[in-house]
This record gives sequence, structure tokens and C-alpha cells, in this order.
Amino acid sequence: MMRGNGKNISRMGPIHTHHHGFAGPVRIAPCVEDGSTPRSPLYVHDHASLSFYVRGEAIIQHRQTLAVRAGDILLMPAGETHRSLSSTNRSQWGIGFRAADFSESGIEPLLEPFERARQGSSPIVRIPDHRRAYLEQLCAELHHETSHPANGARHQPIVQKNLLALILAEVARAASVTAASPSQPTFTSAALSFIEANYLRPISLNDVAAAVGRSPSYTTTSLKRATGKSVVEWIIAARLAEARNRLIQTDEMVDVIAERVGYADTTHFIRLFRRAHGVTPAAWRAQQQLRRHRS
Repeated sequence: MMRGNGKNISRMGPIHTHHHGFAGPVRIAPCVEDGSTPRSPLYVHDHASLSFYVRGEAIIQHRQTLAVRAGDILLMPAGETHRSLSSTNRSQWGIGFRAADFSESGIEPLLEPFERARQGSSPIVRIPDHRRAYLEQLCAELHHETSHPANGARHQPIVQKNLLALILAEVARAASVTAASPSQPTFTSAALSFIEANYLRPISLNDVAAAVGRSPSYTTTSLKRATGKSVVEWIIAARLAEARNRLIQTDEMVDVIAERVGYADTTHFIRLFRRAHGVTPAAWRAQQQLRRHRS
């Protein structure tokens, strides 16, 4: 692993935000590239992600410069700015999910490696040689489940979550072997952790600022500089992600969903949703149902 100079990478170009707009609780996609690829733009996700490198190597910029090779897992908590500086003959599985979707599933202990990475520990976990084939098989099974929604659609979210739990168990087991003592949480990680844990409550910028011990203006300006989104934008993103999850997995009315994700004013909720996705919640739900039917 190579360490950089610790510069704030958000100052090196525009930040591209990736939203958790996928159907179901988990997204997984293979990525296979032959030869060398140039650097990517800066990215920040509103969901947690992990990348399992099956082949090749890459140089990643995230707080510092990281070298990732075959057999490594790269953990990326929500809100962490990063990009690929280069990669060679890369083959990987990329998995995205929202930790909040699993808050009552009993797998919270398996998310500890993500929290350690958010607090400053290395985001790279080395998978032992004898466990890699099994982990590849789990990724392939999860990809099959997410790519065929018509097969047992009622049970699909449960199957996806269980497969993700098995994958996270492999990561947690490998991380426990070499886990270093986590450093103190950074300001950004503390703010995002508070939002992630409390976004369904009626929290505001003032609440987040109080939680991290800074002024509201400093809190939102610093978070915007580091991640590309302000405190209020992160709260809205978390609530809309939960709303999308409920639109897909339940038959609750839009006004009920609006209230469950923290908006007593349904009209305001619909306005925010349309601004983010270009359509109303009802239209977005219909689009997802049509895609499932066609597949």
C-alpha cells in the first residue's frame, strides 16, 4: 500500500454523486477490463460499497493513495470521496447497499469493517487464498439473484440480504485477522455516521452540528467541500433512498411513505423526489414494476 500526501482530493476536480437508485436492497455488477485504464472522475456514493478484486491491480485515491491487487476487498463507506487513478487487467465484483436497510436484520456486527474504514483504518481487506473461490461463488450467486427479479420475486429481497450477509461475513472474518486499532473518527465520518443513524428522525443542520461539536455553518461548508453535498442534502438523500426502498418492497401509499421517511407534508416530499429523479414517487414505482415484469 502506498501512502500519498494527504491532500483533500475534493479540490482536485468536480465530485460525481452516485445515488442508490437500484431496485432491491443490493446492487452487484461485474467489471472486466483488459489492458490499462486512465484515471476516473471523483466519486461519492450515498450507499456503502465494496469491490472484490479477482484479477489485476488498481491505484485508488481515497484520503491517501492505495494499491489494490487480486484478492483484495476495497471498502467504501457512504460519503467517502474516491477515484481510480489507474488500473491494469482489472476484474472485480462491485457491490452496493445501504447499511440502514439492514438495521433490523441482525447483521450489524458484520458492518464493523466499514465503520473502522470510516474512522480512519485501512479500507483494504486481504482475503485468504483458500477463501477466494468461495467468495467469488457468493458474488456470482448474488448477481444471479439481482439479475432475475421474476424468479421468486417475493423472496428475492430476503435471498439478496442473506447472500450479502455471507459475503460480509467473509470480509469481517478476514478483517479481524489484520485489524488495526481504529483512529479517532474524522469530522466528515462523524457527521455522516450521525446522519445515517438518525435521518428518519426530524433532525436538522443544527442537530448534526451539535453532534460533531462544530458550528452549523462550519459543519455544512466542510461536509460540502469534502463530499460534494451539504448536511441537508445528505439528509434528503438518505430519506429518498429509504423512500425508494419502500416504494419497491411495499404497497404503502405515497403519503404513508412520506411520513415514514420524515416528511409530514406529502407535497413537499413529492417535490423533493421529482427534483432528484425527474418523476413523482408513484410514477417511479410504476417504472420499477414495469421493468420487473419485462425481465
